[in-house]
Amino acid sequence: MKATGIVRRIDDLGRVVIPKEIRRTLRLREGTPLEIFTDREGEIILKKYSPMIELTAFAAQYAEAMAQSTGKMVCITDRDQVIAVAGGSKKEMLQKNISRQLEQLISERTVLTASGDEKTYVQITPEEPEGITAQVIAPIICEGDAIGSVILLSREPRTKFGDPEVKLVTTAAGFLGRQMEG
Repeated sequence: MKATGIVRRIDDLGRVVIPKEIRRTLRLREGTPLEIFTDREGEIILKKYSPMIELTAFAAQYAEAMAQSTGKMVCITDRDQVIAVAGGSKKEMLQKNISRQLEQLISERTVLTASGDEKTYVQITPEEPEGITAQVIAPIICEGDAIGSVILLSREPRTKFGDPEVKLVTTAAGFLGRQMEG
């Protein structure tokens, strides 16, 4: 745990203000759900809640099945980080924060198909691995909320994804969204 040197008092309604700098760094916005943990030493720990964490093992299996059937790299994200990777180097992406561009795409509920040389190409993580030539991204929607994304990536030169890949990725996103509802 890292000390910030910031001290806040609890107000008469039991509220504590999280400083703007910390909210910006951790990408906390109004309405962001937080999980509250306590320990025996009296520490209170606030952690961003991600409903997708419950599906991490299942998402990893689903990504693996997609990668095996397509021969491409598959990533599944929540609103903050990559939670599953298959068909490529997991070290490069797994548990890395997603880029602001991808976060915005998820919020806008946009399905995107792009090649690495196009202006519409979206970086998945700020330190994206090199050699990605094409991508399809679909948001995962659960009970009306955009909670993550399914991403199909290629490293083969001159790859262009079309309708079959878009349908595959949107079907996977729809399936994972329904799994969260059930």
